[in-house]
Amino acid sequence: MTVVEAKELSKTFRGGDGGLITVLDRVDLRVERGEMVAVVGTSGAGKSTMLHLLGALDRPTSGEVILEGQPLARMGDEALSQLRNRKVGFVFQFHHLLREFTALENVEMPMRIAGWPEGRRRERARDLLSRVGLEGRQHHRPGELSGGEQQRAAVARALATDPALLLADEPSGNLDHANAERLHDLVAALAADLELAVVVVTHNRSLAARADRVLLLEDGRLAGTDVREAVT
Repeated sequence: MTVVEAKELSKTFRGGDGGLITVLDRVDLRVERGEMVAVVGTSGAGKSTMLHLLGALDRPTSGEVILEGQPLARMGDEALSQLRNRKVGFVFQFHHLLREFTALENVEMPMRIAGWPEGRRRERARDLLSRVGLEGRQHHRPGELSGGEQQRAAVARALATDPALLLADEPSGNLDHANAERLHDLVAALAADLELAVVVVTHNRSLAARADRVLLLEDGRLAGTDVREAVT
């Protein structure tokens, strides 16, 4: 089953001289349930922009994104926000945990925003923290967690509302090798176990090697050919 599809997706910005800068140029992409796709490319190639469009954080200049059969272009801002909160999980290079709250409370936050009852969201948060190996760290605040633990808590939070799509932007870029490897294993396992569609932007060859497909984004164009052998 296709979870997310991009058709002829383009994004342009107006530069300081008034000219148009094309960041994405007619990108096509389809990601199935349970599939992990890694997108590689040089800095400034448009990788983060593509993730923002796929996750409805921004709107394309042209083309469309279809998430679980719903064309995002036809949705208003409020409906788009609700869909994003329910269907999309985000993991970034920096965890962005709320420092005044415990790991458990951080994971609960998306469910609180979505209106889940307290008992249900507490049970879900505990289960997710256990799944990412933090069952004994639930009541610790971010400052009391290691960098790897903080990032795993961020992964748990991204999965809080049981999304269909997980988008990760250099998720291990701020971790040491050992913690990065543990995170890579976790993301790959979650994609398979929870049947998530995962799109991860990375420069890390080890993470890319765990993906089902590795695609190259260069000069705003996404190659349709798997480049795994060239980068892993």
